[in-house]
Amino acid sequence: MKLQELVSVLDTELQPWMFKDYCPNGLQVEGRENVLRLATGVTACEALIDQAIAWKADAILVHHGYFWKNEQAQVTGMKKRRLQKLLTHDISLLGYHLPLDGHPTMGNNATLAKLLGIEETGPMDPSESRPIGNIGEVADTVSLEDFGAAIEKALGRKPLLISGGDHTVKTVAWCTGGAQSLIGKAIEAGVDAYISGEISESTVHAAREEGVHYISAGHHATERGGVQAFGAWLAVNHGIEHQFFDIGNPV
Repeated sequence: MKLQELVSVLDTELQPWMFKDYCPNGLQVEGRENVLRLATGVTACEALIDQAIAWKADAILVHHGYFWKNEQAQVTGMKKRRLQKLLTHDISLLGYHLPLDGHPTMGNNATLAKLLGIEETGPMDPSESRPIGNIGEVADTVSLEDFGAAIEKALGRKPLLISGGDHTVKTVAWCTGGAQSLIGKAIEAGVDAYISGEISESTVHAAREEGVHYISAGHHATERGGVQAFGAWLAVNHGIEHQFFDIGNPV
């Protein structure tokens, strides 16, 4: 598959122009013309690049790429080492941030829902043209503790549970990654619990005082699904060899 064809296929499916994002989406570093092997990972860290090089990847697809808003522009230190390895080995880097969160069937939120057995019933914010967060229901009403145990089993990581009261969990809102600030939208939706990746000091007080359970399930852990789903989809539909590399991250 030609690199530009790969970019076109991903852009068509993910529609990055529909999102107001904090980084460029799509091709971020150009490598060789032909792509036979595609490595995927959550973040384009140096460890992922090293594994992609060892696997002889032609391109890397990630959720967290480079060139974020307000980051330093100088190519020094960590940024230099990462870019130098990509350019030396002629490996392309493709990054999709919010578009990969919001894709309705293969995005991070969609794949997390499938993994946790949540049936989506709608967007968390209906006013958004391309919603990121969702609301839904679990099949059986469970206690917060039992729901937390199920999440730990599914993600391989113990979540932090903040109780919003003594109520059970049936309705859920969720948005992967660092979306703890959207707890207000979950409160407005009237759900029993809200799931995201990270947690802030203020999140604890909001959960306790507004009566919604908050579950911090890990930024990395909740955002592994999208790139894997797209890598598998490209392998089936476009004949690319795909390998996901999970670089562990406790956050």
